[in-house]
Amino acid sequence: MPFKAKAACRRHIPKQRHRVTNWAEYDAALRQRGSLTVWFTDAAIAAWRAAPRTTPGGQPSYSDLAIATALTLRAVFRLALRQTEGLIGSIIHLLGLELAVPDHSTLSRRAETLELPRSRPGSEPVHLLVDSTGLRLCGPGEWLVEKHGSRTRRSWRKLHIGADADTGRIVAATLTPNNTDDGSQVGPLLGRLGSPVASFTADGAFDRDDVYTEVTTRHPDAEVIVPPRSGAVPSQTAGTTPTQRDRHIEVIAEHGRMAWQKASGYNWRALVEADISRWKRVIGDRLRSQTDGRQASEVAIAVSVLNRMLELGRPEYVRIV
Repeated sequence: MPFKAKAACRRHIPKQRHRVTNWAEYDAALRQRGSLTVWFTDAAIAAWRAAPRTTPGGQPSYSDLAIATALTLRAVFRLALRQTEGLIGSIIHLLGLELAVPDHSTLSRRAETLELPRSRPGSEPVHLLVDSTGLRLCGPGEWLVEKHGSRTRRSWRKLHIGADADTGRIVAATLTPNNTDDGSQVGPLLGRLGSPVASFTADGAFDRDDVYTEVTTRHPDAEVIVPPRSGAVPSQTAGTTPTQRDRHIEVIAEHGRMAWQKASGYNWRALVEADISRWKRVIGDRLRSQTDGRQASEVAIAVSVLNRMLELGRPEYVRIV
């Protein structure tokens, strides 16, 4: 359960068990995620070279599609830029294609300003789940700190993601310095959505007036599901015109916090935590780029990779305990 209430007593709560009902399809999808089957469509071959430039400046040799293809392979196989150049070159050679291979310097330079196509917004309202995590940049590792007592540098960035509760897809992501608070990124995350929001679910760090205001201003009909802090009190207008937060406080006071989690649907926030875990296992827990532009492209590529893997197949399960 996402909420960490009474963590010392959690040993008395039995762990939920589930049974996957589409194991054969899901097992095949997991194997396909690691498949090296690669092909180039005729449209991709035609679009590999950049279109002629109509504005002043140098003529690029490779299209955004070519750069994004190489950086996608880099993200999936966790390669350095030179190894990425070697991999894309060997694939083109094995397929017998007459295409130029972008070198590592070109990949690094173009990643700074790479524009990736955004997914088309849907018409159905999105149940948005929001959370954040840290991605390392550089600095001494755990072994160096343990062995020599080296001072750890706070060299990491904070990744904020918004996931669709119905599909599991990551629909919005932002990257900020490590001292940025979570609530300040509600606006940027909502700004990256082209679909209406039915509900906004986040943890207690988002229990702020500006978060409620940001969500209701952009999406007046959206439900904000954020657990009030332990010392939260109702607003002055709770008796006449209660806000969503006032209603949360009232339900918690009458039935308890665990019952509120189940009734409000807050437990679905575990799905965005699962997306973060999937990010760390598939993509990794660190950023390979050094500048802000390249890091933004790296995050956008990672989001695209995880969403495409998810499209191959998802587990369908039922609870048995």
